[in-house]
Order: sequence, then structure tokens, then C-alpha cells
Amino acid sequence: MSFFKRHILLKVLSLNAIAVFVQFILGLISVNIVSVYLGPSGMAFMGNLRNFTSIFKSISIVGLKEGFIKLFIENKEAEQRKKIFSSFLSFFGIITIVCSVIIISFASQWSQLIFQSNQYSHFLILFGLLLPFFTFQSFLAALLNAQQFFKKLIALQLVSSIVIFAFTTYFTIRNQLEGAILILVISDVLLLLCTLYFLRKNEAFHYFNTLKNIDFTYLKSIQKFLLMALVSAIVIPLTSLLIRNVLITDISLDAAGNWEAVNRISGFYMMFFSAGLSMYYLPKLSALNTDDEFKKELGYYFKTLVPLFILVLFSVFVAKNWIIDYVLASKFQMVKSLLIWQLLGDLFKIMTLAFGYQILVKAMVNKYLIIELVFNLLFYFGVLFLLKQFSVKGAVMAYFYANVITFLVVLYFFRKLIYVKKS
Repeated sequence: MSFFKRHILLKVLSLNAIAVFVQFILGLISVNIVSVYLGPSGMAFMGNLRNFTSIFKSISIVGLKEGFIKLFIENKEAEQRKKIFSSFLSFFGIITIVCSVIIISFASQWSQLIFQSNQYSHFLILFGLLLPFFTFQSFLAALLNAQQFFKKLIALQLVSSIVIFAFTTYFTIRNQLEGAILILVISDVLLLLCTLYFLRKNEAFHYFNTLKNIDFTYLKSIQKFLLMALVSAIVIPLTSLLIRNVLITDISLDAAGNWEAVNRISGFYMMFFSAGLSMYYLPKLSALNTDDEFKKELGYYFKTLVPLFILVLFSVFVAKNWIIDYVLASKFQMVKSLLIWQLLGDLFKIMTLAFGYQILVKAMVNKYLIIELVFNLLFYFGVLFLLKQFSVKGAVMAYFYANVITFLVVLYFFRKLIYVKKS
């Protein structure tokens, strides 16, 4: 048996590595462009916009990946799968329209919250109008993920990243902040066009032939997923947005920009692992039926993935001076003293995810809600407490402590599984 057949997770990660490596390089260049042409203030505002768009994007497909993939795998017959697809698409289409109306109706207020000015409200109106394109593209990606077409997903990820990078670079250099905002708002349209072109001859489109076969009873089985995903969709980006605004108000716009730069660096390597885990772990854990099977998968996770992640964190820490000096502009030197806390926090986060995916796919609602609320409340109030003594460093310290405590909570939840004695 070949190495990759025995280590499917590594196979997915290795296939994903090329696309993520390209995204990493493009991301570094993008951050450099943003830091030079927009500065810390522009990076802070773009961070707020990403959090805002993330809230409504997540709500518009809330529970889609977890619930749809699970149902699709469990139902093998083609007619059943067509009904599942049609039902989900219709349901989330309605949610998306409602989200679009809310965005457009309160565009001026949203602009004030994000940019501390209502002069960018027209971009938010445009975002509301284009939100259905995001939902449609997400369904195509979820369909491929459910069928475990990893190579096609990764190739699509690679091509779309290059296209969006090219547009982002051009408009940011040409129009500074307004150009960057525009591309972030319309990026999902570009992603959908790439998806449609790339998959134009794929069998995935067969599921659109019978959109009239709608059966909303399928949605009852994902009610728990909807609640869990809705909490994450709102709480996680909202926490980041509130923290960033606290930094802007209590310290400075530049301090918020430096904190956002740390998050962007973290996002590069987290993107590699989270993308691979989403493609591998969600379908894999959905198919597991016993605690012994999960415990075996858990052991593999900590023996294989965690050491690899530690190696990546160490490499980032060693290269931090190069990253900051050559990727970011001179106004981002503050990042050097902030990065270590973010790296340590991410280590505990990736270990928590080993259990988090199981909680998600098995719809352990109470555990999921407790974990999300514990982390985000600790993070937000930790920032408020530590900010007074440690300034902006308090934000990344709060992130570390929140992740450590959340990991301990998860270990407590799974204590019987971890520490069970063999007979």
C-alpha cells in the first residue's frame, strides 16, 4: 500500500499544498500592496469589512457545508440527492434574499460601523445585490466536496486565487482604499465565473435539472447544524469587528492595523490546514460511527498534523523579521512583538479543532455553543482587561489565553474518551 493511501489526510494536504503555496505567495504580495498603498488604517478598515461580509455570507449559507455534506453522503440514490440539492438551494436562496434586503436597507448605518463614515454605503449596497452569487458558488463547492472531488476543488481554488489577486492588485494600486473595497465586494462574482467555467462539463450540474423536486423535510435533519452555524456566523466575525473598533477608539487606527496584520499572517498558514481539514475531516468524521473509530482518527491527527503545524509555526517565527521587513511597510514594526502570542494561540486552536470537527458533524449542540461562547467572551473581555496594561499586545495575549482555556474545556468534554482504561 502506497504512503498516501495510508495517510489520506497528508494526501489531501499535499494536493492542497500547491494551491495554498500559491495563495500564500499571492497573499504576501497582497499584504505588501495593502500595507504600502493603504497603510495600517486601510488595513484596519479592510479587516472590518471582511468581518462584516463574513457575517452575512455565513448566515446566507448557515449550516450548508456541515448539513448538506452529511446528508449527501448518507443518501446514495441519485433522485434523493437531487431532492436534497434542490431543497437546500431553495431554502438558502430565501435566506440570502432576506440578508440582501437587510444589508441594502441599512447600508448607511453599516458603513458608519465599518468605516466610521457613511461615504462608503454604496459599496455595501453593491455587496447586498451580489450576495446571491456567493450562495450559488458555495453550493457548487459543497457539492464537489460532498463527492470528494479534491483535485477539482484544489485546481479551482488555485485558478480563482490568481484571478482575484490580479484584480485586487490592479484596483488597489489604481484606486487605493476604494479599489480594495470594490474587489472585496465583487470577488465572489469572479469566483463564481471561475467555478462555472472550470466545472462547465462536470456531472455536478446534473443536479440542476430537477430544481422542482423540493422536499423541505430534509432540512429537519440539519436544524441542529443551523443553530450551531448561525452562532459561529455571527459571534466570531462580530467579536473581531468589536475588538478592532476598541483598538481604534482606545489606542489608535494604526494599532488596529498592526493587529490586523498579525491576523493576516496567521490566516496564511491557518488557511493551509483548515482547507485540508475541511475537505478531509468533514466527510471522514461524518462516516465514523463509534468512539473507537474517532479515537483512532484523533490519535492520527495529533501524531501527524500537530507536529507538522508546530514546524510551520516555528518557521514563521524564525522568518518573522524577514516577513515584517519585506512584506509589510515600515509602519508595521509593532507586529514583531505581537506575533509570538498569535502563534502560540493558533497552536492551541489547531488542537481544539481536532475535537471541534467531531462536535460539529455529530451535532453536539450544547458543547458547540459552550465552546464558541467561552472562546469569544474570553477573547473580547480579555482584550478589554489586558488592553489597559499591555496596550495592543493585550489583544494577542487575550487570544492566546482564550485558546488555552477553550482547549481545556474541550478536553474536559471528551475526558471519558481520552482517558478510558483498556480492559
